[in-house]
Amino acid sequence: MSRRSLRRRAVAIVAALTTTAVVLSACSMGSTAGEGTAVAVPELDPAQKVTIVFESYNYGLAGAWTDTFNTLIADFSKKHPDITVKAQKPQGNSPNPARDAISSVQNQSVAGSAPDVAQLGFGDFGFVVDQLGAQPLSALFGTDAVEAHFAERHPYASSVRTLGVSDGVTFGIPFVMSTPVFYYNADLFRRAGLDPDKPPATWDEVAGAARAIAARTGKGGVYIDCLTKSATDWCYQSLIRSAGGQVISPDRTTLSFADPAAIAVTTMAQQLVKSGGTPAFTQKQGYEAFTRGDMGMILESSSMQATFLGGAKDKWELRAAPMPAFGQHPTVPTNSGVALYIFAKDPAKQRAAWELIRYLTGNDAFTTIAKGIGYLPLRTGLVDDPAHLSEWARENRGLIDPNLDQLQRLEPWRSMPGNSYKQIQSNLMTAVEKVVYQGADPQAALSEAQRQSTRLMPAR
Repeated sequence: MSRRSLRRRAVAIVAALTTTAVVLSACSMGSTAGEGTAVAVPELDPAQKVTIVFESYNYGLAGAWTDTFNTLIADFSKKHPDITVKAQKPQGNSPNPARDAISSVQNQSVAGSAPDVAQLGFGDFGFVVDQLGAQPLSALFGTDAVEAHFAERHPYASSVRTLGVSDGVTFGIPFVMSTPVFYYNADLFRRAGLDPDKPPATWDEVAGAARAIAARTGKGGVYIDCLTKSATDWCYQSLIRSAGGQVISPDRTTLSFADPAAIAVTTMAQQLVKSGGTPAFTQKQGYEAFTRGDMGMILESSSMQATFLGGAKDKWELRAAPMPAFGQHPTVPTNSGVALYIFAKDPAKQRAAWELIRYLTGNDAFTTIAKGIGYLPLRTGLVDDPAHLSEWARENRGLIDPNLDQLQRLEPWRSMPGNSYKQIQSNLMTAVEKVVYQGADPQAALSEAQRQSTRLMPAR
């Protein structure tokens, strides 16, 4: 990138941060600190026409994702005829459009045309708040209004409520997410002589079941969709913390890629590959094999539930269980998923963007998303409401119960710090992939990734 381009980007970022600071200062005037009643953005005038851009990677994913979001935007437009939503996928050419999400918003921001609302991953949270110019929702619309939204009928799960908060300010509204769910093929269990009513509860039991499935059915035993660069590190963090470790300290200042828990987890996964229990598949090959019925077990996000159900229909029986444990260690489910952020600077667009976010994270939208895609609603009371998801929940009880339980115990996916956060994440997951699928020495590979990444950490 040229120096001129870098300068333009720096100016754009500074401008965004300055705007945020001014808004925060303005909101603090005339109110007691902590009251949360000041509002910087007025309501829209009656019949005021506003057009906003909503950027979501779902529009780059065919099938249930795009169809579901088209339905949501059409319904929002009926409820808010004066707000026009132009939906778009992130700019870029990655096979998975989610990988283009941050660079797309960043590049458009530099050009002065950032989307008004964007769907961005929790692994990007630090960068989105510190550098990308996400607007402070509790300052723009009042802390009371934000809290009222979370607390309205069928409140947000308490474990989820603060995932979009930084230094006491709400920047993002949690939208769609999952914990790691252990799906399995009950038919392959039976063919392998295993009891589908007693799924593996520990990773040692998973290893035994995987070997049995591979040997007796000729199918893949298990795929852990947490161990490749494509998978990012949300699920891998859950594995490490469930083994008693962590990849980064809670204050996000110290990396620990090669601690004993990491060595234990990657060695276990490496042995699964060496024993033939896990095929050396890419992420896509892994979930596609399970969808076809060619894999016995998979640790996966519930975002794949609708896809798995479609593949299993009239062919094989899909079941789900909690993520397996490492011996006596309690499991620590972390969250995948995204929050919704506002990047609009114009007050009318900000207010329209807030109305869209309120709709997309409301009862009706979560009902549509759960039925269409499989994501668990963050307003968990919906699963007991006959007007929303109780019937769907009865039909899918065995599939959603593990996720519901784990959601109550959820611990946040920690984002890597600084402007080089994606490279830090990439260093980690590249090393994990080399260990698991290419037989690299766990201690050496993970230690080298930690050395490389520590140099990229922000100065304290």
